[in-house]
Amino acid sequence: MFNEGKEKPLRRLKRKTTVENLWIYILKLLSEKPMYAYQLNRDIRDRFGFEIGSVSAYIVLYKLKNSGYVDIEWRNEGRPRKYYRITGSGRRLLKEGRAYMKKLIKMLE
Repeated sequence: MFNEGKEKPLRRLKRKTTVENLWIYILKLLSEKPMYAYQLNRDIRDRFGFEIGSVSAYIVLYKLKNSGYVDIEWRNEGRPRKYYRITGSGRRLLKEGRAYMKKLIKMLE
């Protein structure tokens, strides 16, 4: 995704609206179902079309957890895994983030 186009401002815009604001993509996926970190990495690539570093999701999830936007749930389906699920506060934050993005796009049309 980031190799598209040679214009530096466009590359910077794409990075700022994807990798540098990973929280909104993570909350969107978690609003659909609880997921573990590796699953989030894969789904971000498959659904949103950009790659993230292997530890990026863990860092963002840690911050979202400490801020009360996600909770942790351990599951023993096969091997034990730490699943993340969105909280009510996380749903509100996602809603506000999406509203802001829609407003921004509307202003740019």
